[in-house]
Order: sequence, then structure tokens, then C-alpha cells
Amino acid sequence: VQLQASGGGLVQAGGSLRLSCAASGRTFSSYVMGWFRQAPGKEREFGAAISGYGASKAYAEDLVKGRFTIERDNAKNTVYLRMNSLKPEDTAAYYCAARSSSWSLGIFSPEQYDYWGQGTQVTVSS
Repeated sequence: VQLQASGGGLVQAGGSLRLSCAASGRTFSSYVMGWFRQAPGKEREFGAAISGYGASKAYAEDLVKGRFTIERDNAKNTVYLRMNSLKPEDTAAYYCAARSSSWSLGIFSPEQYDYWGQGTQVTVSS
């Protein structure tokens, strides 16, 4: 699976962005998809994940506090991350990832994902 993330950019605090991650291959629905982010000098951290058909979703509530929404369109082999009420502390490189294993506690750990996109930069100005 190859993943291509896009949609990042520069936005003012309080603004919104929608990130997209397009996947290659015919078995997109068999993958749990996740979004992670990494700020300079910090570890990569979990943001959100969605199961293969979208029935289950998980968020890092301490980070996103209801501001982010993950969705997927299996017909388009694409997963999205809608981010509202952005804050300067949301500034980071955002990565999408695919996990071939089932929905479990592993979804929160970057080590449990098999494929990664190249990242898209989100910068929030104050």
C-alpha cells in the first residue's frame, strides 16, 4: 500500500483544514487507517483512527478535544482528517498510516502500523 497525504498548509488560529490521504491498491477497506502528528523535537503521537468500513473511530481526546473528525471513503481509497478550531500547538507534520491488523488497542501506537504516507505540514499561526 502506498499512501499520499495532502491538504496541509498555513492557517490562522481558529481556522480549519481538511487533510486527505489517498491509498493505492484494491484492498483499502481491509486496513485500519490512522492519523498521527509529529512536532519538531517531539515523538510521533496518535491523533485519530478509523476501522475498515468506518464503524469504529478513535481519537486522542486529550489532544483533539472534539475538534478533529476522521472519515473515509472506500470508493475513493481515501481517508480524511477534518480539523476545526486549530491552535498553534497543532502545528506539526501530519502523517497517515495503514494497519493490516484488526481494530484493537494497537491502533494508538505508531509501531503497530504497516504503511506510512510522507506527511503533510500543518502550521497554525497565532
